[in-house]
Amino acid sequence: MSRLPVIAGFGGISPAGRSSAHHGFRRLVIDALPAPLADATWRSLGALMNVPDSDSAAAREHMRANTLVRRIGAEHFDSDGIPWHRRMTWSPAEGGMRVSIGIGQLPDPLPPGWRVLATQGRTAEVLIEGPTEVLVPAARRSEVNAAGQLPSGFDPRALYPARSHPRGLQMTVYGASDALHSLGIDWDVIRARVRPDQVSVYAGSGMSQLDAHGNGGMMASRLMGRRVTSKQCPFGFAEMPADFINAYILGSLGNTGTSMGACASFLYNLAHGVADIRSGRARVAMVGNAEAPITPEVIEGYAAMGALATDEGLRALDGLAPGVAPDHTRACRPFAENCGFTIAESAQFVVLMDAELALELGATIHAAVAEVFVNADGYKKSISSPGVGNYLTMARAAALARAIVGEESLRRRSFVQAHGTGTPQNRVTESHILDETARVFGIRDWPVCALKAYLGHSIGAAAADQLVMTLGTWAHGLLPGILTAERDADDVHRTHLDILRRHRQRDARELDVAIINAKGFGGNNASCTVLAPHVAGRMLEKRFGRERMREHAALNERVRERSADYDARASSGQAAPIYQFDHGVLHGEDLEWDASRLRVPGYAQAIDLEMQSPYADMH
Repeated sequence: MSRLPVIAGFGGISPAGRSSAHHGFRRLVIDALPAPLADATWRSLGALMNVPDSDSAAAREHMRANTLVRRIGAEHFDSDGIPWHRRMTWSPAEGGMRVSIGIGQLPDPLPPGWRVLATQGRTAEVLIEGPTEVLVPAARRSEVNAAGQLPSGFDPRALYPARSHPRGLQMTVYGASDALHSLGIDWDVIRARVRPDQVSVYAGSGMSQLDAHGNGGMMASRLMGRRVTSKQCPFGFAEMPADFINAYILGSLGNTGTSMGACASFLYNLAHGVADIRSGRARVAMVGNAEAPITPEVIEGYAAMGALATDEGLRALDGLAPGVAPDHTRACRPFAENCGFTIAESAQFVVLMDAELALELGATIHAAVAEVFVNADGYKKSISSPGVGNYLTMARAAALARAIVGEESLRRRSFVQAHGTGTPQNRVTESHILDETARVFGIRDWPVCALKAYLGHSIGAAAADQLVMTLGTWAHGLLPGILTAERDADDVHRTHLDILRRHRQRDARELDVAIINAKGFGGNNASCTVLAPHVAGRMLEKRFGRERMREHAALNERVRERSADYDARASSGQAAPIYQFDHGVLHGEDLEWDASRLRVPGYAQAIDLEMQSPYADMH
């Protein structure tokens, strides 16, 4: 009998703000919220962004302009003056060229045609007699100037001792802490209920840590005339978010790692967490991704592929004259006339529990993750072009939804969180996949959301953005519309789809299932079947009985109070991230063990070493 993986906590940081308590979701639909909820979200954003008097019209206009997708801000880089080196060849005039160079700066060995004439102190006089290739510092303007950026004024480095951490790891510390605090249950209470080997952590990034403090700095340092530091290489590993969570937040000793599947990476990690919970290998799993790709080099890489929305492309879409600034807030236009995706940064995490443990602890059940399906594309002409794998993942996800909630529920009470990148190719290919899935399963007017219109494309964290925002739909009964364009493009397949261009109010209890879709470069496709909290509740009542559910509801009242207390503190800027450096470090001599069991300090339950062979019939 499989254990049901339920989402007991979630948190993170995205261009919409803090994720816990649905604040990030509320930023997307803030104009459709009742005034008290909108006011609470503005105040939470104000604390996050260090904006005083968040109730004033001026402050709220500032927060609107400095969240979600917008023009790249100076906190990342000056997109009008990106430093680079122009390669030149200097040919000295007759008689050569004499220059003075610091002795410590002299190349060793000297380039051909260079000769040291004399030295004086720390300076050498050099004669250059032949052509010399040089790199001259210069500046250029980026063709791409829109990105989904964390709210301006929010600086994760200021919240804990960052010690030269890459931005993706700073965001990990904040986001994973937010998810853990959102539980409303002390981590020590959870540790007392599970064995040390029953906690899993799967977290990473699709592109590793590519800023100057990680792999980006390591690869560029020598070419920039700088020294590689001792931290850049280890901090650059793609699984480092999981390592940070284990070492500085949870103190976890269980399964860990990351799976990389380009833009589907989060769902790959979620698949591991779900498998661990369902099989009983783990009772708790923290799953997430953190991506910080807003660097000139990463943007230029995607731009060279023709994948990003450029200023020129946006001007062409809107009929603007050359030199006129486009509306960068509308850069991403899923399933509409568009010109490329919009890169973004985000860190999102969910805490999975097996349902029985969640009931024991009184944990809030935000949703249940039924399964994640992954399929490759098979043979391809181009590694970046789409194939047939996503048809398989969507078909399997819809089929499982039908098997769990029934055909009528799938047809009338489900919705899709599309990958929806905002590229001309995606609008055609993904819409065909969704439309065909709807046709085959008899779905009419299938509601389709595409959140990258607000948040941009956070690569490995993108599907985590989709999942966390889906929880907001069940909390508030709102399906976010795609507001960056008025209509679908003519080549979009939509016979059986309802691609939402306005926010849609629905009774949350009439939305039973969501399918999260993700497509990645190289043929990495994943689709996830997520069950609404009321559906999960019905399933648990059938398995555990009504009385057990009443007991859970009573326990959950205190848990919700603690979650609300954390939310209040975080919304007023009073909640610090968890960062336990050099805390509770264990050594081999701290363990108590024999051939039957192993005890770890800090855990009430021992690891059982009395194992049964899974291959008993073979020996």
